[in-house]
Amino acid sequence: MKKKLAILSLVALSLASCEKKVDSIVNGMTNKSAPMKIGEFVKFIIPKGDQFSDRSSYSATNYQQQSFIVKFDSSAIYQTIVPSNQNDINKLFGFSDNNAQHHEYSARFGWRWSDNELQLFGYVYNNSVMSFKELGIIPIGVETNCSIKVEKETYLFTLNGKETKMPRESKTTTAEGYRLYPYFGGDELAPHPISLWIKEL
Repeated sequence: MKKKLAILSLVALSLASCEKKVDSIVNGMTNKSAPMKIGEFVKFIIPKGDQFSDRSSYSATNYQQQSFIVKFDSSAIYQTIVPSNQNDINKLFGFSDNNAQHHEYSARFGWRWSDNELQLFGYVYNNSVMSFKELGIIPIGVETNCSIKVEKETYLFTLNGKETKMPRESKTTTAEGYRLYPYFGGDELAPHPISLWIKEL
């Protein structure tokens, strides 16, 4: 755990340097064994009392479109300690953009268990300003198709064929950055182990 946090801290500090490209930082500082293979389901577990998944790492990306299938099990049903935190959006999958840190520029799917349903969101940072939109409700245990298409000034989120546009202020032609993996929170830590499966297409 300490080693993982140290690596993540080093990457975050390195990404703050505007003189280095994200890909060179990532290639130099992360585990070379990528946590995912295209076309194969990979199980992610967020341990109880943690926020990062067991397979969280950084790998350089250059996306025109990120497409994947996700499946949750009943561990996605949870209750927060502070009732208002139930509306916090957990992070699912996506990418940073504009050769910047993800809290500056990024696009990803988010999720939460609220009102007895599993809700998915588009979750975006532009110039360090966060915005989100609810994309739809999905059932537990069902494979769900998701994608984020990078357009000049737009992220096109697609959930099971339904499209939703969100603004994009990045200056790069494609999304140059790094993958963003499952993360719980929000303000609270995972109340129990949470499992989900992602297949990048």
